[in-house]
Amino acid sequence: MREQSGGSLAEDAVPDAGAEAARICGDLIRFDTTNRGEGDARGERPAAEYVAALLDDAGAAATIVESAPGRASVLARIPGTDPAHPAFLVHGHLDVVPADPSEWSVPPFSGEVRDGCVWGRGAVDMKGSLAMTLATVRRRLREGRRTRGDLVLAFLADEECTGDLGSRYVAREHREFFTGCTEAISESGGFSVAAGGRRIYPIATGERGTAWMRLTARGTAGHGSKPAPDNAVAEIAHAVSRLAAYAWPVRLTPGVRALLDGLADALGTSIDLDRLDAEAVRLGGVGRLFAGTVRNSANPTRLDAGYKINVVPGTASAQVDGRFLPGTGEEFLATVDRLLGPKVTREFVNFEEAPAADPAGATFAALAAAIRAEDPAAHPVPYVMSGGTDAKSFHRIGITSFGFAPLLLGPDLDYFGMFHGVDERVPLEGLAFGTRALDRFLDTR
Repeated sequence: MREQSGGSLAEDAVPDAGAEAARICGDLIRFDTTNRGEGDARGERPAAEYVAALLDDAGAAATIVESAPGRASVLARIPGTDPAHPAFLVHGHLDVVPADPSEWSVPPFSGEVRDGCVWGRGAVDMKGSLAMTLATVRRRLREGRRTRGDLVLAFLADEECTGDLGSRYVAREHREFFTGCTEAISESGGFSVAAGGRRIYPIATGERGTAWMRLTARGTAGHGSKPAPDNAVAEIAHAVSRLAAYAWPVRLTPGVRALLDGLADALGTSIDLDRLDAEAVRLGGVGRLFAGTVRNSANPTRLDAGYKINVVPGTASAQVDGRFLPGTGEEFLATVDRLLGPKVTREFVNFEEAPAADPAGATFAALAAAIRAEDPAAHPVPYVMSGGTDAKSFHRIGITSFGFAPLLLGPDLDYFGMFHGVDERVPLEGLAFGTRALDRFLDTR
Protein backbone atom coordinates (compact mmCIF):
# COMPACT_ATOMS: atom_id res chain seq x y z
CA MET A 1 0.00 0.00 0.00
CA ARG A 2 1.30 3.47 -0.86
CA GLU A 3 2.20 5.87 1.89
CA GLN A 4 -0.80 8.01 2.72
CA SER A 5 -0.67 11.74 1.99
CA GLY A 6 -3.58 12.91 4.13
CA GLY A 7 -6.52 11.66 6.17
CA SER A 8 -6.73 8.24 7.82
CA LEU A 9 -7.22 4.79 6.38
CA ALA A 10 -8.21 3.26 9.70
CA GLU A 11 -11.94 3.00 8.90
CA ASP A 12 -11.82 -0.41 7.26
CA ALA A 13 -15.35 -1.34 8.31
CA VAL A 14 -17.34 1.84 7.85
CA PRO A 15 -21.05 0.95 8.24
CA ASP A 16 -22.24 4.06 6.39
CA ALA A 17 -20.69 4.84 3.03
CA GLY A 18 -22.16 8.35 3.30
CA ALA A 19 -20.10 9.04 6.43
CA GLU A 20 -17.02 7.76 4.67
CA ALA A 21 -17.79 9.95 1.66
CA ALA A 22 -17.97 13.00 3.92
CA ARG A 23 -14.64 12.15 5.51
CA ILE A 24 -12.95 11.59 2.16
CA CYS A 25 -14.46 14.80 0.78
CA GLY A 26 -12.96 16.81 3.62
CA ASP A 27 -9.60 15.08 3.17
CA LEU A 28 -9.56 15.83 -0.55
CA ILE A 29 -10.47 19.48 -0.03
CA ARG A 30 -7.48 19.86 2.28
CA PHE A 31 -5.20 19.11 -0.66
CA ASP A 32 -4.82 22.49 -2.39
CA THR A 33 -5.02 21.36 -6.03
CA THR A 34 -5.49 24.85 -7.50
CA ASN A 35 -5.15 24.98 -11.28
CA ARG A 36 -4.64 28.51 -12.62
CA GLY A 37 -4.05 27.29 -16.16
CA GLU A 38 -1.09 27.66 -18.50
CA GLY A 39 0.93 25.18 -16.43
CA ASP A 40 0.38 26.95 -13.09
CA ALA A 41 -1.01 24.18 -10.92
CA ARG A 42 -0.23 22.52 -7.61
CA GLY A 43 -1.12 19.67 -5.33
CA GLU A 44 -2.35 17.08 -7.81
CA ARG A 45 0.39 14.57 -6.97
CA PRO A 46 -0.29 14.44 -3.20
CA ALA A 47 -4.04 14.19 -3.85
CA ALA A 48 -3.43 11.40 -6.35
CA GLU A 49 -1.33 9.50 -3.81
CA TYR A 50 -4.13 9.79 -1.27
CA VAL A 51 -6.71 8.46 -3.75
CA ALA A 52 -4.41 5.63 -4.82
CA ALA A 53 -3.88 4.65 -1.19
CA LEU A 54 -7.63 4.46 -0.60
CA LEU A 55 -8.06 2.23 -3.64
CA ASP A 56 -5.08 0.02 -2.79
CA ASP A 57 -6.36 -0.35 0.77
CA ALA A 58 -9.66 -1.69 -0.57
CA GLY A 59 -7.97 -4.13 -2.94
CA ALA A 60 -8.21 -2.14 -6.17
CA ALA A 61 -4.73 -1.85 -7.62
CA ALA A 62 -4.22 1.82 -8.52
CA THR A 63 -1.71 3.31 -10.93
CA ILE A 64 -0.48 6.89 -10.71
CA VAL A 65 0.58 8.39 -14.04
CA GLU A 66 2.20 11.77 -14.57
CA SER A 67 1.94 13.82 -17.75
CA ALA A 68 4.46 16.31 -16.34
CA PRO A 69 6.20 16.62 -12.97
CA GLY A 70 3.49 16.76 -10.31
CA ARG A 71 0.61 16.60 -12.81
CA ALA A 72 -0.72 13.26 -11.64
CA SER A 73 -3.80 11.19 -12.42
CA VAL A 74 -4.94 7.89 -10.87
CA LEU A 75 -6.19 4.97 -12.96
CA ALA A 76 -7.62 1.65 -11.81
CA ARG A 77 -9.42 -1.23 -13.46
CA ILE A 78 -11.41 -3.53 -11.20
CA PRO A 79 -12.26 -6.87 -12.86
CA GLY A 80 -15.94 -7.68 -13.18
CA THR A 81 -17.67 -11.03 -12.91
CA ASP A 82 -18.16 -11.48 -16.68
CA PRO A 83 -15.12 -10.84 -18.93
CA ALA A 84 -17.39 -10.67 -21.98
CA HIS A 85 -19.52 -7.86 -20.57
CA PRO A 86 -18.65 -4.24 -21.54
CA ALA A 87 -16.46 -2.31 -19.15
CA PHE A 88 -17.76 0.91 -17.62
CA LEU A 89 -15.85 4.10 -16.75
CA VAL A 90 -16.33 6.48 -13.83
CA HIS A 91 -14.15 9.57 -14.18
CA GLY A 92 -13.61 12.85 -12.35
CA HIS A 93 -10.96 15.50 -11.75
CA LEU A 94 -8.68 16.28 -8.82
CA ASP A 95 -7.93 19.92 -9.65
CA VAL A 96 -9.94 22.98 -8.63
CA VAL A 97 -10.14 26.63 -9.63
CA PRO A 98 -8.51 29.29 -7.43
CA ALA A 99 -10.16 30.60 -4.27
CA ASP A 100 -9.49 33.94 -2.52
CA PRO A 101 -9.58 33.24 1.25
CA SER A 102 -10.57 36.85 2.00
CA GLU A 103 -13.93 36.26 0.30
CA TRP A 104 -14.83 33.06 2.16
CA SER A 105 -16.62 32.43 5.47
CA VAL A 106 -14.25 29.50 6.12
CA PRO A 107 -10.73 28.84 4.85
CA PRO A 108 -11.34 27.43 1.36
CA PHE A 109 -9.01 24.45 1.83
CA SER A 110 -10.11 23.52 5.35
CA GLY A 111 -12.69 20.85 4.52
CA GLU A 112 -14.60 22.13 7.55
CA VAL A 113 -17.94 20.59 8.49
CA ARG A 114 -20.47 23.29 9.41
CA ASP A 115 -24.25 23.59 9.30
CA GLY A 116 -24.62 20.07 7.91
CA CYS A 117 -22.22 20.65 4.98
CA VAL A 118 -18.61 20.02 4.03
CA TRP A 119 -17.15 23.41 3.05
CA GLY A 120 -14.24 24.18 0.76
CA ARG A 121 -13.06 24.65 -2.77
CA GLY A 122 -14.00 21.57 -4.74
CA ALA A 123 -16.82 20.42 -2.45
CA VAL A 124 -19.14 20.51 -5.47
CA ASP A 125 -16.66 20.72 -8.35
CA MET A 126 -15.85 17.96 -7.85
CA LYS A 127 -14.21 16.43 -4.79
CA GLY A 128 -17.58 15.59 -3.27
CA SER A 129 -18.32 13.46 -6.33
CA LEU A 130 -14.91 11.79 -6.13
CA ALA A 131 -15.54 11.06 -2.48
CA MET A 132 -18.87 9.40 -3.28
CA THR A 133 -17.19 7.27 -5.93
CA LEU A 134 -14.37 6.23 -3.60
CA ALA A 135 -16.66 5.48 -0.68
CA THR A 136 -19.03 3.46 -2.85
CA VAL A 137 -16.28 1.45 -4.55
CA ARG A 138 -14.50 0.78 -1.26
CA ARG A 139 -17.71 -0.47 0.36
CA ARG A 140 -18.57 -2.69 -2.59
CA LEU A 141 -15.10 -4.23 -2.51
CA ARG A 142 -15.24 -4.78 1.27
CA GLU A 143 -18.56 -6.59 0.77
CA GLY A 144 -17.27 -8.63 -2.17
CA ARG A 145 -19.65 -7.05 -4.68
CA ARG A 146 -18.40 -6.42 -8.19
CA THR A 147 -19.93 -5.09 -11.34
CA ARG A 148 -20.67 -7.52 -14.15
CA GLY A 149 -18.19 -5.85 -16.50
CA ASP A 150 -14.85 -4.34 -15.49
CA LEU A 151 -15.17 -1.07 -13.58
CA VAL A 152 -12.63 1.52 -14.71
CA LEU A 153 -11.82 4.51 -12.51
CA ALA A 154 -10.00 7.68 -13.56
CA PHE A 155 -9.19 10.52 -11.15
CA LEU A 156 -7.70 13.16 -13.36
CA ALA A 157 -5.49 16.23 -13.42
CA ASP A 158 -6.01 19.44 -15.39
CA GLU A 159 -9.76 19.43 -16.09
CA GLU A 160 -9.97 23.07 -15.03
CA CYS A 161 -7.73 23.99 -17.95
CA THR A 162 -7.73 22.09 -21.24
CA GLY A 163 -7.27 18.52 -20.00
CA ASP A 164 -4.01 18.25 -21.96
CA LEU A 165 -2.22 17.07 -18.83
CA GLY A 166 -5.09 14.94 -17.60
CA SER A 167 -7.92 13.32 -19.56
CA ARG A 168 -6.38 13.90 -22.99
CA TYR A 169 -3.08 12.49 -21.79
CA VAL A 170 -4.50 9.30 -20.27
CA ALA A 171 -6.86 8.71 -23.21
CA ARG A 172 -3.90 8.90 -25.56
CA GLU A 173 -1.01 7.42 -23.58
CA HIS A 174 -2.85 4.89 -21.40
CA ARG A 175 -5.54 3.73 -23.75
CA GLU A 176 -5.26 0.15 -22.46
CA PHE A 177 -7.08 1.07 -19.25
CA PHE A 178 -10.19 1.93 -21.27
CA THR A 179 -10.35 -1.14 -23.49
CA GLY A 180 -13.96 -2.25 -23.88
CA CYS A 181 -15.41 0.94 -22.39
CA THR A 182 -18.14 2.58 -24.45
CA GLU A 183 -19.97 4.49 -21.71
CA ALA A 184 -19.11 6.48 -18.60
CA ILE A 185 -20.45 8.74 -15.88
CA SER A 186 -18.88 11.87 -14.45
CA GLU A 187 -19.77 15.27 -12.99
CA SER A 188 -22.66 17.72 -13.29
CA GLY A 189 -25.82 15.65 -13.15
CA GLY A 190 -28.18 13.78 -10.89
CA PHE A 191 -28.63 16.64 -8.40
CA SER A 192 -32.08 17.76 -7.26
CA VAL A 193 -33.65 21.09 -8.20
CA ALA A 194 -36.80 22.17 -6.35
CA ALA A 195 -39.59 23.48 -8.57
CA GLY A 196 -43.29 23.83 -7.94
CA GLY A 197 -43.25 21.43 -5.02
CA ARG A 198 -41.44 18.82 -7.11
CA ARG A 199 -37.86 17.63 -7.26
CA ILE A 200 -36.28 17.62 -10.73
CA TYR A 201 -33.09 15.61 -11.25
CA PRO A 202 -31.25 16.65 -14.44
CA ILE A 203 -28.99 13.91 -15.82
CA ALA A 204 -26.55 15.27 -18.37
CA THR A 205 -26.71 13.71 -21.82
CA GLY A 206 -24.44 16.19 -23.56
CA GLU A 207 -22.59 19.47 -23.38
CA ARG A 208 -21.76 22.34 -25.63
CA GLY A 209 -18.58 22.15 -27.65
CA THR A 210 -15.58 24.32 -26.78
CA ALA A 211 -13.93 26.83 -29.10
CA TRP A 212 -11.45 28.92 -27.14
CA MET A 213 -9.95 31.32 -29.65
CA ARG A 214 -7.13 33.85 -29.88
CA LEU A 215 -7.94 36.76 -32.19
CA THR A 216 -5.22 38.86 -33.80
CA ALA A 217 -5.37 42.19 -35.61
CA ARG A 218 -2.35 43.62 -37.43
CA GLY A 219 -1.71 47.19 -38.42
CA THR A 220 1.10 49.69 -38.89
CA ALA A 221 3.17 50.48 -35.84
CA GLY A 222 4.00 54.14 -35.30
CA HIS A 223 4.08 57.18 -33.06
CA GLY A 224 0.96 57.70 -30.98
CA SER A 225 0.69 61.34 -32.03
CA LYS A 226 0.35 60.61 -35.74
CA PRO A 227 -2.65 59.39 -37.77
CA ALA A 228 -3.09 55.61 -37.63
CA PRO A 229 -5.64 54.57 -40.25
CA ASP A 230 -4.95 50.84 -39.66
CA ASN A 231 -4.71 50.84 -35.87
CA ALA A 232 -4.56 47.23 -34.66
CA VAL A 233 -5.93 48.13 -31.22
CA ALA A 234 -8.98 49.80 -32.72
CA GLU A 235 -9.53 46.88 -35.09
CA ILE A 236 -9.47 44.27 -32.34
CA ALA A 237 -11.73 46.42 -30.17
CA HIS A 238 -14.31 46.73 -32.96
CA ALA A 239 -14.21 42.97 -33.61
CA VAL A 240 -14.63 42.13 -29.93
CA SER A 241 -17.50 44.60 -29.66
CA ARG A 242 -19.28 42.98 -32.59
CA LEU A 243 -18.92 39.55 -31.01
CA ALA A 244 -20.14 40.75 -27.62
CA ALA A 245 -23.16 42.54 -29.09
CA TYR A 246 -24.31 39.73 -31.36
CA ALA A 247 -27.63 38.13 -30.42
CA TRP A 248 -27.11 34.44 -31.10
CA PRO A 249 -30.29 32.79 -32.40
CA VAL A 250 -32.06 30.04 -30.50
CA ARG A 251 -31.13 26.56 -31.72
CA LEU A 252 -33.35 23.90 -30.20
CA THR A 253 -31.21 20.75 -30.33
CA PRO A 254 -32.67 17.29 -29.63
CA GLY A 255 -31.05 17.17 -26.19
CA VAL A 256 -32.48 20.50 -25.10
CA ARG A 257 -35.88 19.65 -26.57
CA ALA A 258 -35.87 16.43 -24.51
CA LEU A 259 -35.18 18.50 -21.39
CA LEU A 260 -38.00 20.93 -22.15
CA ASP A 261 -40.44 18.09 -22.76
CA GLY A 262 -39.36 16.42 -19.51
CA LEU A 263 -39.74 19.63 -17.52
CA ALA A 264 -43.17 20.36 -18.97
CA ASP A 265 -44.33 16.86 -18.08
CA ALA A 266 -42.85 16.92 -14.56
CA LEU A 267 -44.18 20.37 -13.73
CA GLY A 268 -47.55 19.94 -15.39
CA THR A 269 -47.10 23.09 -17.44
CA SER A 270 -46.45 24.16 -21.00
CA ILE A 271 -43.23 25.84 -22.09
CA ASP A 272 -43.45 28.42 -24.87
CA LEU A 273 -40.66 27.52 -27.30
CA ASP A 274 -40.93 30.93 -28.96
CA ARG A 275 -39.91 32.83 -25.81
CA LEU A 276 -37.44 30.56 -24.04
CA ASP A 277 -35.49 33.36 -22.37
CA ALA A 278 -38.63 34.56 -20.61
CA GLU A 279 -39.60 30.99 -19.78
CA ALA A 280 -36.21 30.37 -18.16
CA VAL A 281 -36.85 33.33 -15.87
CA ARG A 282 -40.42 32.23 -15.11
CA LEU A 283 -39.36 28.71 -14.16
CA GLY A 284 -36.68 29.87 -11.73
CA GLY A 285 -34.14 27.25 -10.72
CA VAL A 286 -35.10 24.71 -13.36
CA GLY A 287 -35.02 27.47 -15.97
CA ARG A 288 -31.29 27.66 -15.37
CA LEU A 289 -31.01 24.15 -16.76
CA PHE A 290 -31.70 25.42 -20.29
CA ALA A 291 -31.03 29.18 -20.13
CA GLY A 292 -27.43 28.70 -21.25
CA THR A 293 -28.01 25.91 -23.76
CA VAL A 294 -30.59 27.23 -26.19
CA ARG A 295 -27.98 29.09 -28.22
CA ASN A 296 -24.28 29.33 -28.95
CA SER A 297 -22.09 31.94 -27.26
CA ALA A 298 -18.79 33.77 -27.75
CA ASN A 299 -17.65 35.79 -24.74
CA PRO A 300 -14.52 37.98 -24.97
CA THR A 301 -12.39 37.33 -21.89
CA ARG A 302 -8.95 38.94 -22.52
CA LEU A 303 -7.40 41.85 -24.41
CA ASP A 304 -3.66 42.33 -25.03
CA ALA A 305 -1.95 45.13 -26.96
CA GLY A 306 0.90 47.58 -26.85
CA TYR A 307 3.68 48.39 -24.42
CA LYS A 308 3.78 52.21 -24.23
CA ILE A 309 1.14 54.92 -24.33
CA ASN A 310 2.74 56.89 -27.16
CA VAL A 311 3.40 53.92 -29.44
CA VAL A 312 0.76 52.49 -31.76
CA PRO A 313 1.43 48.73 -31.67
CA GLY A 314 1.62 46.66 -34.82
CA THR A 315 -0.51 43.86 -33.37
CA ALA A 316 -3.33 43.49 -30.88
CA SER A 317 -5.00 40.33 -29.65
CA ALA A 318 -7.99 39.10 -27.71
CA GLN A 319 -9.18 35.80 -26.32
CA VAL A 320 -12.72 34.53 -26.63
CA ASP A 321 -14.52 31.69 -24.87
CA GLY A 322 -16.72 30.19 -27.57
CA ARG A 323 -19.28 27.44 -26.91
CA PHE A 324 -21.48 25.73 -29.45
CA LEU A 325 -24.34 23.25 -29.26
CA PRO A 326 -24.16 19.74 -30.70
CA GLY A 327 -24.55 19.85 -34.48
CA THR A 328 -23.99 23.61 -34.78
CA GLY A 329 -20.20 23.83 -35.01
CA GLU A 330 -19.97 24.87 -38.65
CA GLU A 331 -22.66 27.51 -38.26
CA PHE A 332 -20.94 28.83 -35.14
CA LEU A 333 -17.54 29.28 -36.78
CA ALA A 334 -19.02 30.83 -39.92
CA THR A 335 -20.82 33.38 -37.76
CA VAL A 336 -17.67 34.18 -35.79
CA ASP A 337 -15.70 34.75 -39.00
CA ARG A 338 -18.40 37.06 -40.37
CA LEU A 339 -18.43 39.11 -37.18
CA LEU A 340 -14.65 39.37 -37.00
CA GLY A 341 -14.32 40.70 -40.53
CA PRO A 342 -11.40 40.36 -42.94
CA LYS A 343 -8.79 42.19 -40.83
CA VAL A 344 -8.89 39.88 -37.81
CA THR A 345 -7.61 36.31 -37.81
CA ARG A 346 -8.43 33.58 -35.31
CA GLU A 347 -6.69 30.47 -34.02
CA PHE A 348 -7.86 27.87 -31.54
CA VAL A 349 -6.43 27.80 -28.06
CA ASN A 350 -8.63 24.78 -27.40
CA PHE A 351 -11.23 23.08 -29.57
CA GLU A 352 -13.47 20.17 -28.63
CA GLU A 353 -16.55 18.84 -30.36
CA ALA A 354 -19.89 18.79 -28.54
CA PRO A 355 -20.52 15.23 -27.24
CA ALA A 356 -24.02 13.81 -26.85
CA ALA A 357 -25.52 10.67 -25.29
CA ASP A 358 -28.85 8.95 -25.81
CA PRO A 359 -31.56 10.08 -23.36
CA ALA A 360 -33.80 7.23 -24.54
CA GLY A 361 -31.25 4.44 -24.01
CA ALA A 362 -30.80 1.80 -21.34
CA THR A 363 -28.06 3.64 -19.45
CA PHE A 364 -30.11 6.79 -18.97
CA ALA A 365 -33.01 4.61 -17.82
CA ALA A 366 -30.76 2.90 -15.26
CA LEU A 367 -29.48 6.23 -13.96
CA ALA A 368 -33.03 7.55 -13.62
CA ALA A 369 -34.14 4.35 -11.87
CA ALA A 370 -31.31 4.64 -9.33
CA ILE A 371 -32.47 8.16 -8.47
CA ARG A 372 -36.13 7.15 -8.20
CA ALA A 373 -35.25 4.20 -5.96
CA GLU A 374 -33.73 6.62 -3.45
CA ASP A 375 -36.31 9.38 -3.96
CA PRO A 376 -39.73 8.10 -5.10
CA ALA A 377 -40.79 11.71 -5.70
CA ALA A 378 -37.94 12.29 -8.16
CA HIS A 379 -38.46 13.48 -11.73
CA PRO A 380 -35.27 12.66 -13.68
CA VAL A 381 -34.86 14.60 -16.95
CA PRO A 382 -32.10 14.76 -19.56
CA TYR A 383 -30.19 18.00 -20.00
CA VAL A 384 -27.27 19.53 -21.88
CA MET A 385 -24.49 21.27 -19.94
CA SER A 386 -23.53 24.79 -20.95
CA GLY A 387 -19.89 24.25 -19.99
CA GLY A 388 -17.51 21.40 -20.63
CA THR A 389 -15.95 18.44 -18.84
CA ASP A 390 -13.43 15.65 -19.41
CA ALA A 391 -16.23 13.83 -21.24
CA LYS A 392 -14.93 15.51 -24.40
CA SER A 393 -11.58 13.73 -24.16
CA PHE A 394 -13.20 10.33 -23.73
CA HIS A 395 -15.63 11.11 -26.53
CA ARG A 396 -12.56 11.20 -28.78
CA ILE A 397 -11.89 7.51 -28.11
CA GLY A 398 -15.48 6.38 -28.44
CA ILE A 399 -16.68 6.63 -24.85
CA THR A 400 -20.00 8.37 -24.24
CA SER A 401 -20.38 10.09 -20.86
CA PHE A 402 -23.44 10.94 -18.81
CA GLY A 403 -23.36 13.59 -16.09
CA PHE A 404 -24.30 11.73 -12.92
CA ALA A 405 -23.05 12.87 -9.52
CA PRO A 406 -26.30 12.34 -7.56
CA LEU A 407 -27.20 14.69 -4.70
CA LEU A 408 -30.40 15.34 -2.82
CA LEU A 409 -30.27 19.07 -2.02
CA GLY A 410 -32.30 21.39 0.13
CA PRO A 411 -34.32 24.04 -1.72
CA ASP A 412 -32.29 26.90 -0.21
CA LEU A 413 -28.86 25.82 -1.48
CA ASP A 414 -27.82 27.61 -4.67
CA TYR A 415 -26.14 24.60 -6.23
CA PHE A 416 -25.35 26.34 -9.51
CA GLY A 417 -23.73 29.16 -7.57
CA MET A 418 -21.41 26.69 -5.85
CA PHE A 419 -19.51 25.96 -9.09
CA HIS A 420 -16.38 28.14 -8.96
CA GLY A 421 -18.22 30.29 -6.39
CA VAL A 422 -17.51 31.57 -2.90
CA ASP A 423 -18.36 29.41 0.16
CA GLU A 424 -18.64 26.26 -1.94
CA ARG A 425 -20.15 23.43 0.11
CA VAL A 426 -21.96 20.13 -0.19
CA PRO A 427 -24.56 18.76 2.28
CA LEU A 428 -23.68 15.68 4.30
CA GLU A 429 -27.13 14.24 3.60
CA GLY A 430 -26.58 14.86 -0.08
CA LEU A 431 -23.36 12.84 -0.04
CA ALA A 432 -25.12 9.96 1.75
CA PHE A 433 -27.93 10.02 -0.82
CA GLY A 434 -25.42 10.10 -3.66
CA THR A 435 -23.45 7.09 -2.44
CA ARG A 436 -26.66 5.06 -2.22
CA ALA A 437 -27.84 6.09 -5.70
CA LEU A 438 -24.41 5.45 -7.21
CA ASP A 439 -24.27 2.02 -5.57
CA ARG A 440 -27.69 1.13 -7.03
CA PHE A 441 -26.57 2.20 -10.48
CA LEU A 442 -23.34 0.19 -10.35
CA ASP A 443 -25.44 -2.89 -9.61
CA THR A 444 -26.71 -2.56 -13.21
CA ARG A 445 -23.31 -2.48 -14.82
